Amino acid sequence: MTAPLARWGELDRAARHAAYDNAAAVADSSAYMTRLRVRSAELRRRGLPGQSDVAYAPGARTLWHLYPAGHADAPCLIFIHGGYWQMNAPEGFACLVEGVRAHGWSVVMVGHTLAPEASLTRIVAEIDMALTWLDAHGPAHGFSGARLLAGWSAGGTLTGLCLAHRAVTAGLAISGVYELGPLRDTRFNTALQLTDQEVATLSPLRLPPCGKPMAIAYGSRELPTFCHDSITLHHLRARQHCPGPLVPLAGADHFTVLDSLAHADGELVRVARMMLDQASA
Repeated sequence: MTAPLARWGELDRAARHAAYDNAAAVADSSAYMTRLRVRSAELRRRGLPGQSDVAYAPGARTLWHLYPAGHADAPCLIFIHGGYWQMNAPEGFACLVEGVRAHGWSVVMVGHTLAPEASLTRIVAEIDMALTWLDAHGPAHGFSGARLLAGWSAGGTLTGLCLAHRAVTAGLAISGVYELGPLRDTRFNTALQLTDQEVATLSPLRLPPCGKPMAIAYGSRELPTFCHDSITLHHLRARQHCPGPLVPLAGADHFTVLDSLAHADGELVRVARMMLDQASA
């Protein structure tokens, strides 16, 4: 087990929080997220083809943002945003569609209710409802092709938890938290209020791996806790003979890891295409 998890019991609460605090660990993280939102707003203002705020369930945030490729059988990226299940919205990540759309893909971005209004149990249920909606109504909106479920940070966790859904062909989990127990020792749990049952049933590292292909990506400059979770989840899946590579992105931190999804020649775009190719082989 990598530090600081190896000496978890010796850390005070502030140090335990710091082990998961990506914003504090990356000096310009706030500026990076602002740039991401500005680029996304500009792209949407220029007329990114698609539909926004398509409801999949009652609620202010249970919405899809749909960006079809123009032909219904195009492969589709389903993206779940991050923010410790208590921050951000899908429209702030719209610029990420450009990477796979350059290869003829459709993209759909899903929102969910945020903590503390929603528990993690409810958020997982909402993503399940969203995928069920997409399975039923996607063809009518131009989404009939194979679907890659991808998520970043908290969205990476949700990707691991929802990979088995019938609407999903394969997965790409990026920089997720795959063991929830330590989060209860951090300030992130103030809004989440994780229960014993949620830690046991919503930690991907505590669950039998889904046999569908899933790539697990993380930045080499991430906090040790995130590197540890990604490597450990990959090893768990490998022992169960579940397909999918471990993808360490050299020089990337928890935020810049997204850059390789935003560009047509990015490593995560290459991996996304590879995952659907493998799933259909």
